[in-house]
Amino acid sequence: MALARVSSNSNGRVAHVTMTTFAFTASPEVTKPERIAMDPARKRALFEQTALPHLNAAYNLARWLTRNGDHAEDLVQEAYLRAFRSFETFQGGDGRAWVLTVVRNTCLTWLRKKGGQPMVEFDEQVHGSADESPNAESVLLNQAALGSLQDCLEELPLEFREVIILRELEELSYKEISDIARVPVGTVMSRLARARKRLQQCLTGARQ
Repeated sequence: MALARVSSNSNGRVAHVTMTTFAFTASPEVTKPERIAMDPARKRALFEQTALPHLNAAYNLARWLTRNGDHAEDLVQEAYLRAFRSFETFQGGDGRAWVLTVVRNTCLTWLRKKGGQPMVEFDEQVHGSADESPNAESVLLNQAALGSLQDCLEELPLEFREVIILRELEELSYKEISDIARVPVGTVMSRLARARKRLQQCLTGARQ
């Protein structure tokens, strides 16, 4: 099966994609009730059709979660292999949200193993509703220099960083982010408000 080797440029986007052939060898496994046997050739074709268009978004999310381009490339490869092996469980629908969920889980598992930034449990007192400055998005999108924006994004706590990337860069809906992060929509909105406020404060400080 052909998957893609990703390489990034300075703004965190995929610069070019090199196709690499992976040989998947059959291994004995217990068939779960929800798995439906699929012809191998059809499985490959459907998986590539479903998952490969979202390679850029997958790398982008992994890059911002890990804050390291090389690690992001490796983790995207691992996530796509995991997704392929479990493709029979994909119920159809939004392929991008499904792929990004696998990428997110793969990155968080890697971060926990290496003792990286853990996800913080939601606390209403800490992450509760915050007044969102009306010009927070305009500061984020229009006024910040790229270098300062990248630094400020990387300083955000992981749970804030992922929602701002999924919302502002990948343009996912609150519901899609909720499904990927496995938190209520209200929590997504609250984290976004907090993340935007922190970004604004950071960017304002960087310009002074």
